[in-house]
Amino acid sequence: MEMGPFISTFIYFIIAILVVLAGLAVFETLTRKYRDWEEIENGNAAVALSVSGKIIGICIVLSFAIYHSVSIWETVVWGVYGVVLQVVAYLVFEVLTRKFSVEVKLKENNTAVGIVSLAVSIGLAFVIGASIT
Repeated sequence: MEMGPFISTFIYFIIAILVVLAGLAVFETLTRKYRDWEEIENGNAAVALSVSGKIIGICIVLSFAIYHSVSIWETVVWGVYGVVLQVVAYLVFEVLTRKFSVEVKLKENNTAVGIVSLAVSIGLAFVIGASIT
């Protein structure tokens, strides 16, 4: 049995972990009113839903990138670009909700806002991923 596919899968696995961690670090710096993992540790379901959407969203973009890329490097580039677009989506979501701050509502454990945040991340990940050629 040839080991090439197993090695490639392991490399993509490591890349996915690194891109997700980098993406979460970027989102953590954008969040000024709370720290994601402290809120999750304290049982804040809204923040947990929002972070879950970001993780799933980044992984969706990476899955499209792996499928459509011709090299590992190209996958990394698309993955990073996907994170950038997810950040843009987060910022636009915050701006478009003029009646309230998404960040404040997540801090207040507003589960409905957490669910919508999750949906925005996952939904736009499919759009971003589908555009990868």
